[in-house]
Amino acid sequence: MDFLLNPWPWYIGGPMIALVLFLLLIGGKTFGMSSNLRTLCTLCGADKSAEFFNFNWKEQKWNLWVAVGTILGGYLAAEFLTTDAAVAISTETVAKLKALGIESAGSAYLPTKFFELDALMNVKTLSILAAGGFLIGFGTRYAGGCTSGHAITGLSNLQLPSLIAVIGFFIGGLLMNHFILPYLL
Repeated sequence: MDFLLNPWPWYIGGPMIALVLFLLLIGGKTFGMSSNLRTLCTLCGADKSAEFFNFNWKEQKWNLWVAVGTILGGYLAAEFLTTDAAVAISTETVAKLKALGIESAGSAYLPTKFFELDALMNVKTLSILAAGGFLIGFGTRYAGGCTSGHAITGLSNLQLPSLIAVIGFFIGGLLMNHFILPYLL
C-alpha cells in the first residue's frame, strides 16, 4: 500500500496514459478537457445564443465521464493517498516565491494568497484570476483545444498544429512566470 502514497514513476504513468490514448484512438475519440466546457455550456442552453455551441452534445457525453473521473480521482488522491499536501519544490524556488509575497510556498499545495476565501475579497486578486481565466478561455478557443488535448492527444497523433500550440503554451508560460508575474505580485 506504500506505493500508493508516493508519486508514481514516469515508467508507470507514461504507459498508462499511452494505454488510455490507444483505447480512445481505437474508439475514434480524442481526449481534451476543454471540450467538456463546451458540452456543459450546450447542456445549459448556450446553443440558443451562439453557433459554436450548436452541436450534438450527446456524442461527447462520454467525455463528461472523463471530467467526473478526473475530479473524483483528484479528490480521492488528495484525501486518501497523500501524506504531505505540500508540493516538493527546491528551496531556491521557495525562497524566490516568498520574495514575491507567496508565503505558503513549499508548505501548501496551492498558494493561499490566491486560493483562500479571504483572497476573494481582494479586488486585485479577483482581477488577476478573472483576467487569467479569460485569457485561458480565449487561448483555448483560439488554439482549438487545451494543453491536455494538444499535448497528450495532438502530439501523440503527430499533429503539427498541436506541436505549434504546445510550443506556444510553454513560451507563454515562461514569459508569464519570468516577466509578468513578478510585477503582478
